[in-house]
Formats: sequence, C-alpha cells, structure tokens
Amino acid sequence: MSQYLIYSAEDDDAIRDLIEYAIKGEGFEAKVFADADKMLLECEKRIPDLILLDIMMPGTDGISALKIFKEKYKSADTRIIMLSAKNSEINKITGLDAGADDYIVKPFSVLELMARIRANLRKKAATPMPQSKLEANNIVLSQESRTVTANEKEITLTHKEFELLKFLMLNVGNVVERDKLLKEIWGYEYFGESRTVDIHIKNLRDKLGVEGDAIQSVRGVGYILTRR
Repeated sequence: MSQYLIYSAEDDDAIRDLIEYAIKGEGFEAKVFADADKMLLECEKRIPDLILLDIMMPGTDGISALKIFKEKYKSADTRIIMLSAKNSEINKITGLDAGADDYIVKPFSVLELMARIRANLRKKAATPMPQSKLEANNIVLSQESRTVTANEKEITLTHKEFELLKFLMLNVGNVVERDKLLKEIWGYEYFGESRTVDIHIKNLRDKLGVEGDAIQSVRGVGYILTRR
C-alpha cells in the first residue's frame, strides 16, 4: 500500500479522471468520487492523508463538506486542498477560514496539482505530534476536542481563530511575525493582506474577554501572547 492515501471529490468526469491518473502516477493511493457525500461516507471507513475538494458540486458543496469533515474528525491530520474555477479573494478566504490548507484555481496543470499535493504532504510529515492540551495564563486549549476555555468558560472559535490561538500558545512569550502567521495558518502560498491577521486577532481578543489582553501587537512586526 502507498504511504499516502488521497481522496478527491469532483463532479466533472474529465477532471476527476485526470486527478486520479496524476495521483496514481506519482505512486500514491487514490480514491475519487463524483460527489462529496460519497467521499464523506468513505471517510467513515478510512480517513485519508489529503483531500481534494471541488467547491461547486451538486448536493453537498465543497465548503459544506469541508466543514462537515472538520467537525466530525476534529483530531484528523488531513490536508485539504480546495479546487474551484472561481478566482475571487472571497472564495479563497471562505475556504481557508473553514479549515482548508490550500486552494487551486481551475484550470490547473498536472504539474501544479502534484506540486501542491507534494508540498502539503511534506508539511503534514514535518508536523510534530501535538500536545493534547495547551495552557497559558487562564486559557486552556484542547487539541483533541478542539475546545478553548478562558477563566473556565468555554469559548466558541472559528477554525482559523482556533489555529491562530494555538500557534500563539505554542510560541507564548515570543513575538510571531504577521507573515509567519499568514504562512502557517492561511497556507504556504496564501497571498493575503496582513489585515487578515489583524481582523482575526481582534475577533480572538474580543471572544477571550479579559484574557484577550494578553495578546499584544508589536508595531510593524506581529503579535505576542504574553505571560501574566
């Protein structure tokens, strides 16, 4: 069996066949599906290492399928790449904020597809096993249940807010540059404005209440989660 298992949900027959051919040609194990619902059913049998999700599909669309997967398999270390003919910034942000790791615009070449897949699998392989629980000040973050409490009160965060807080907690006491946060949280080739980070930090501070004051900005550089 191949080292990596890749699923692809794509309703276009020609693109689906091309994806399957390209993935298997690289020696990876591949399973392709004409819709997201069949892919999600297969995940109940075996969770893949990477998923390619077309955004526009009949039935359950790609964004909805992404949210379902993230909610059901909270601890899964699965890389997810969104595929779409839409090249607007809002579509990229919607997918990335919902938990996608990367975004490819159609039409794409086989070389680009495989380069993105290999890059995401390398990142997956380089990711160390996470601590199950992180604590800083009066904030407790559980990576297994993907829950956060501040002063013993549970806080509801979006996927990106959770990942942002986790990264700051892993680097507590150290300044983290905006570009580093963009790369780590929004994807290795995410060309967004640094304003994206600022907006998410503001929302995160608001939700954490008093504990949010510990997240401080370092002018012209980035942010730091200070120890109280």
